[in-house]
Amino acid sequence: MSQLTTHILDTTKGKPAPGIHIILYNHKKEEWIEITKGVTNSDGRIPDLLKKGVVMELGMYKLRFETQGYFSKQSIQTFYPFVEITFQVTTEEHYHVPLLLTPFGYSTYRGS
Repeated sequence: MSQLTTHILDTTKGKPAPGIHIILYNHKKEEWIEITKGVTNSDGRIPDLLKKGVVMELGMYKLRFETQGYFSKQSIQTFYPFVEITFQVTTEEHYHVPLLLTPFGYSTYRGS
């Protein structure tokens, strides 16, 4: 069973991005199944995204970051109303998938 963490950094501010809804999906039989969801805290993290009893088996997953609301609350226009990051879980290691975000761009990487 793998562990998953994520965080969002608003790189235009150099600060965490609170209040962003994140949904985790698993790809099964040619469709995306919602596994869990949460909202980032003041540190841009969801400490318990994989709540007790939620198992990440080997396979393909997707994190959907609902970014539109975050920028709208600040009266900032964004090009990306949401960001989806698709990744493969191939081992039982810990997976950290951060999002570096601006209103008109984003990047990600496999963290530790």
